[in-house]
Amino acid sequence: MRRTVLAFLLSTTAVTIAQPAAAQSNVFDLGTITVTSGQNDNLGNSSVSPTGVSISNEQIYVQNATTLDSALANLPGVSATMDSNGRRNERDIFVRGFGRWQVPLTIDGVRIYLPADNRLDFNRFPTSDLSEIQVEKGYASVLNGPGGLGGWINLVTRKPVKPFEAEAIAGFTIDNRGSFQGWQTYGRVGTLQERYYLQASFTSNDQDFWTLSRKYSPTPTSLEDGGRRINSDSGDWRLNLKAGFTPNDTDEYVFNYVRQEGFKGGPLHVRTNPPVPANGFWRWPQWDVSTFSFLSNTKIGDASYIKTKFYYNTFDNLLSAYDNISYTTQSNNGRFDSYYNDNAYGASIEAGTQITPRNLLKAAFHIRYDTHKEYNDNRPTHPTLRNIEPTQTQKERTWSIAAENTFRVTQDIDWIAGISYDENKLLLAEEYNSGTMTIFNYPLGGSNAFNWQSMLVWRYSPQGQFHASVSSRSRFPTLFERFSTRFGTALPNPDLGPERSINYELGWKYRPNPDTRIETAVCYSDVTDFIQTVTVVPGTTQFQNVGNGHFYGFEISGVTRLHSQLTAGANYTFIRREITDVVNTAFRPTGVPQHKAYLYLSYTPTEKLEIIPSVELASARWTDVTLQPAPILPPGVGVYSLTGSYTLVNLTARYKVTKNLELTAGVRNLLDKNYELADGLPEPGRTVFAKARATF
Repeated sequence: MRRTVLAFLLSTTAVTIAQPAAAQSNVFDLGTITVTSGQNDNLGNSSVSPTGVSISNEQIYVQNATTLDSALANLPGVSATMDSNGRRNERDIFVRGFGRWQVPLTIDGVRIYLPADNRLDFNRFPTSDLSEIQVEKGYASVLNGPGGLGGWINLVTRKPVKPFEAEAIAGFTIDNRGSFQGWQTYGRVGTLQERYYLQASFTSNDQDFWTLSRKYSPTPTSLEDGGRRINSDSGDWRLNLKAGFTPNDTDEYVFNYVRQEGFKGGPLHVRTNPPVPANGFWRWPQWDVSTFSFLSNTKIGDASYIKTKFYYNTFDNLLSAYDNISYTTQSNNGRFDSYYNDNAYGASIEAGTQITPRNLLKAAFHIRYDTHKEYNDNRPTHPTLRNIEPTQTQKERTWSIAAENTFRVTQDIDWIAGISYDENKLLLAEEYNSGTMTIFNYPLGGSNAFNWQSMLVWRYSPQGQFHASVSSRSRFPTLFERFSTRFGTALPNPDLGPERSINYELGWKYRPNPDTRIETAVCYSDVTDFIQTVTVVPGTTQFQNVGNGHFYGFEISGVTRLHSQLTAGANYTFIRREITDVVNTAFRPTGVPQHKAYLYLSYTPTEKLEIIPSVELASARWTDVTLQPAPILPPGVGVYSLTGSYTLVNLTARYKVTKNLELTAGVRNLLDKNYELADGLPEPGRTVFAKARATF
C-alpha cells in the first residue's frame, strides 16, 4: 500500500516518474502518442518525452477528478480555467499559456477537432475509463500530426491484463448545504486471451446542479440569489468497446469504438440583468462525439515497424437560446436552435527502422477530411415568424508528412530532430444570406506550414539528466476565424494563414534516492502571426495574422518521503504572456494566472488508510469583462479585469476494506472560498464526495 501511495505522489508532481510495471500494464500502448526519447534509466522515463508529463488512472481516481479539466488542473505548467466568454459554460486548458486552439486533443492518438470553431469544452470529457492522460508541453513530436503549436493532450484508454477482470465505481457529491448534487458511475469488464482481448466500459457523470459558496453575496439586481446555481445541470456518458488481435508477441490489431453523449446548461453572469447579450439564456441539449477507429502495429524484420490508424468520427451539437430565465419559450427575435453536424475521416501511417544500433529513423503521414454542416431554426416557438434555414456545408482537407531521427551521440547523450510539412485546403464554404434567402459560396483558400524541432537529452549521471529543446510549430485557423461575419461587422478571410510559435526549453531532473525527486524547467516561446481582429474600414473588421508576443516561464516540482508514513510533494509554475494587439492596445491574454502552486501530504497511519490534505494556490488572471449596460466600443476592442487570487484547501481519505473493495471520501474547497476564474462566473463552494470501488 505504501509503495503504491509513493508512486502515486511521485507521478503527481514529478514529470514522467516511473511506475511499477503492474500499474502501467493496462495502458493501451497503441493509443499513446509518439515518444521522442524513452531510454530506461533511474530517472523513470514513461510514455511522454522529457518535456512532458503524464497522469495515471490511479491519480485521477484519488483526486476525484471526474472530468478532463479537473484531472489536469494541478499539473506543473498546466492551467484549467473557465472560458472568458462565460455564457458558453466551457472549460479550457492552457499548456504554458497556449489554449485549446494551439494544443490538440486526441483520444488514443485520434484527433478530436470541431472544424467550425474548435471550441472544445474539456469539462465534457469523463476520465474514469482512461488508463492515463499524456500532456506534451512546448515540444510535441511532429510525428503526432499537424497543430501542436503549444503542446499536445492525449487521452489513453485502457485494455485488459487478465483472463477475466471487472471494475465498478459508484459515487455521489453533496453541496455545502447538505443537498445531494449528482452522481458518478463507472463499469468495465474485459478478457485477455492468448491471441486476442475484448473490453467494454461505460462511465457516466450526472449533475442536477452545483452550489455557490455561502460567502457569495448577490448584487441587488442579480438574477442569481445564491445557493443552487441556476441552469447548472449537466450530464455526460461514454461507452468504449475494444477488440484486439495479437497474432504474435510483437504485432497488434485493434478495433476501437468510443461513443460519448452529453448535455449542459449555461449559468448566467451574476452581475448583469438582463444578460449581455440579451439572448444569453442558453442551453446545450446535445453535445455528442463518437469515434470508430482501427489501429495496428506490425513488426517488419528485426529492426523495423509500421503503425496505422484509420478512423471516422462525428460531432453533433445543439445550442438553444431562450426568451427568459424560465427556459421554456423561444419566440423573441434572436432566439434559435443552432444545429451542428460534423464528421471527419482520416488515416495516419508511421514507420520506423533502426538504421544502425545508434540511429532510429521514423516517418509519418497524416490525412484528414472534415465536413461541417449547420443550420438555425430561428424563433422556433413563434406561431408565425418561425424560420428554418437550409443546411450550409463547409469542407476542408488537412494533411501532413513528417520525419524524425533519434541519434545516440554517446551512451549518455541522445539527439532527436524532426521536420514536417502541413497543408490545409478549403474544399467547400457555404453560407446563408437571410436577406435573399439563398445559399452562396465563399472564395476557397488554404494555407501551409513547415515545422522543425530538435532536442538534446544528456543523462550525466544515474541520478541526473539535462535536456534542451527548440520546436517551431504552427496551427491552422478554424472556419470561424476565416468566415465569421460577426453579425455583419466583419469580412471573411479564406486565405488566413497559420499561427506560429518557436518554443525553447531547458530542463533538469535529479533523483538522489528512490524516495526524492526534483524537476525543473525554464521555457520561452516566441509567438508570431497570431490571429487577431483588425479594422479594415471604420465599422468593419477582419481576422488577420498580426499578433506577436512572448511567453516565458519557470516550473519546479518535487517530492520526498519524510517518514515511512509521510510523503510531501509540491509544484510551482510561473508563466507570463505578452501579446501585441494592433487594434486594442489594452489587450490582455486571458485565463492563465502568472503564479500557480500545488502542495500536498500523504499520511498512511495504517496499511489500509491513507489521508491526503492538499492546497491549491493561484494568483489573479485576466478575464474579459461583461458590462451592463454594454458600452459602445470600437470593433475588436474589449475590456479586461483581474479576477483576484485564491487559495483552496482540499482533503481526501481512502480506506481499503478488502483486497477488492475500497472506499474514498473527501472535501473540495473545504473553507468554502468564493472565487472566480472568469468575470461574473463564481466557482462552486464547498463540495463533499464519497465513492466506492470494487475490482475483480
